[in-house]
Amino acid sequence: MAATRVTRNVMGRLRLASQGLLGPGLASVPAAVRWMTATQAQDLQASLLAVGLRVPGAGLSDIRAALDDGSVVRSWPMRGTLHLVAPEDLRWMLSLTAERLHRVVAGRHRELDITWADIEKCRDVALERVVGGGSVSRNELFAVFEAAGQPTAGQRGIHILGTLCRHGWLVQGPLSGNQQLLVAFDEWIPESRTLERQDGIAEFVLRYFRSHGPATLRDFAWWTQIPLTEVRSAMEQVRGLLVELEFCGAGYWMSPETASLLDDGVPGQRSVLLLPGFDEFLLGYQDRSLVLAPEHANKIVPGGNGVFKKTLVAGGEVIGTWSRAGAGRSAAVVPELFDGTKPLGTAAQAAFTRAAERYITFLDR
Repeated sequence: MAATRVTRNVMGRLRLASQGLLGPGLASVPAAVRWMTATQAQDLQASLLAVGLRVPGAGLSDIRAALDDGSVVRSWPMRGTLHLVAPEDLRWMLSLTAERLHRVVAGRHRELDITWADIEKCRDVALERVVGGGSVSRNELFAVFEAAGQPTAGQRGIHILGTLCRHGWLVQGPLSGNQQLLVAFDEWIPESRTLERQDGIAEFVLRYFRSHGPATLRDFAWWTQIPLTEVRSAMEQVRGLLVELEFCGAGYWMSPETASLLDDGVPGQRSVLLLPGFDEFLLGYQDRSLVLAPEHANKIVPGGNGVFKKTLVAGGEVIGTWSRAGAGRSAAVVPELFDGTKPLGTAAQAAFTRAAERYITFLDR
């Protein structure tokens, strides 16, 4: 399996390929979300672009339509962070992660004076409002809570809402502008898969390494916050369906299809991609040093504030950030390279221009 010399850039391009960012891409918006297993979506607009980049020809309206018709859902399946997932996957994912998340936020709930009785009260009044095909905005739901004697100020409302969603009573549904309405989980997602814990973790593991590989077990354990001991146990169920590659003293797992590129030729050596902030290419791993030099990490997350800038990726490596200037067809994409003394070459500049045109077209569709 050594036909291609493995370098950091090659590892980065393998990740781009497994994520559908190189090659033919993924077949549809729901198929892309399902393939990615979970796509970071705390920034809604960024997540729409993240999906669109993986589906050739997709436009902004296509991803919004998938949220509107429920073929894609956005919730808190893990890490207390919003992700896009396939609707049938959300309940079993929550069954693996909700209890741990509840323990993590328990201290904050005590500070906010949120008891389980409060959660049950809010659940009852929320479901009374939405069951039967109803929907409410977040502000409308908070008004319902307030009318029931449940204060929502000081993050109390959002913590209650998050708990109701993590326990599968509510879920974010169709869009109203750039906000999502809250709906009853069982009505919006009438069919949910059920998996026993060990089988669920095994499926999570397999799908993560197929869509995110090459990656390590620690990457996956961080990504889901599932204990590493359970991850290792589940890995034994699926390791025969994956390929391991040792690189810099660590074991990286990926699908056989991704691994075969090392023999057939890893694409994307001259690729230039404009990825949104929070894209899984960077966010999907505990260790991001394969694709982002540690000395530049602060330029992506200034001051470690948790807000990730848009990334400019060339040949599998993050080489800078980008921003949009202007609006509509007159909008321009402005790169900011980490090393200003090394401008893009002729081929890379042409690839950048094509990527910028694709982005503007995506916004118009």
